[in-house]
Amino acid sequence: MSGSILISPAIRRRSVSVAMKVAVIGSGISGAVCASTLARNGVSVTIFDSGRGPGGRTSQRREVGEDGKELTFDHGAPFFSVTNSDAMALVHEWESRGFVSQWKQVFGSFDCASNKFLGIMQQEGDANNNNKYVGVPGMNSISKALCNQSGVESMFGTGIAKLEWLEEEIPWLLTDSKGQNLGRFDGVVASDKNIASPRFTQLTGLPPPLDLNLVPELATKLQDIPVLPCFSLMLAFKEPLSLIPAKGLSFKNSEILSWAHCDSTKPGRSTDSERWILHSTPGYASSVIAKTGLQKLSSETLDKISEEMFKEFQCSGLVSSLPFFMKAHRWGSAFPAKSIAVEERCLWDRNRNLAICGDFCVSPNVQGAILSGLAAASKLLQASSCL
Repeated sequence: MSGSILISPAIRRRSVSVAMKVAVIGSGISGAVCASTLARNGVSVTIFDSGRGPGGRTSQRREVGEDGKELTFDHGAPFFSVTNSDAMALVHEWESRGFVSQWKQVFGSFDCASNKFLGIMQQEGDANNNNKYVGVPGMNSISKALCNQSGVESMFGTGIAKLEWLEEEIPWLLTDSKGQNLGRFDGVVASDKNIASPRFTQLTGLPPPLDLNLVPELATKLQDIPVLPCFSLMLAFKEPLSLIPAKGLSFKNSEILSWAHCDSTKPGRSTDSERWILHSTPGYASSVIAKTGLQKLSSETLDKISEEMFKEFQCSGLVSSLPFFMKAHRWGSAFPAKSIAVEERCLWDRNRNLAICGDFCVSPNVQGAILSGLAAASKLLQASSCL
């Protein structure tokens, strides 16, 4: 298998006795799964993430209520299901280690046109009654555990500004936004779809970290991955919303709301308050972003978004009280609208030991991220066996 892989001559000169060094960019599920798998197999891994902690779209938001008590919200991915055997084996291992658990709650649907609850239903993507899983005590617990695994070094608050290929023994040089040298690596895994996208420039004013001239075969797939924007609204109530007959709702015929979940009913969460997460429709988010752009939103704009989303929630007639905490968050480009490597599960440049992985490769969910991370790790491990 490894005999068919072409390795750069610069890489081939490495001594077999030296462990392969790989940089993983992004600590979401895909990057964390890849890093953990590589480390288990003797590869030296460093994760770089511009955020304060791991998780990506499975990160957990921490806020403080008026009473000074901490409030936590899984404001991105609320839960996940798995059908693939490889992903299932990994999730069962996570369960045994205690940072994943099943979320046993019923879900339903609400029609905003008729103002009627449509009854219990399966969540979209859960048609086969698959179990719903969550990280414990937060969705970010999965990435956190994987990033803390032996053999993985994690560097948070560190954004990658440039990936430079040098025709030398250890060919990849990584640089941060301040121009600081972050080290040399044999291989790179990027789990950020903006690594070579013009969207990176829109957000930062800087050129994308990866020069697509280095990877012409991947350029067309990487250059413009369509995304669906979304706003999430975090709500905390002193009393349960007892009129809602399910702990998860999808909304039909709403231009503003897509779904809502009761975050505080998940295993391992505090029950001091009842906390709900609402997600907007892509159309609503797109209309806001068309007016505001992708720059940081003002508190006034976020307050207006909060009010509009909560008003739509109230119009259902299912909300019996006002929240004591309400805050909106923008996911500007987190949700991929297209899968770019369904069969391969990741993009791979064998001449440069470069893998691109993420849910945007396979399917826009946690299972897709897991499978893509595993595929990227497999490519690097094949390459490391050739050193």
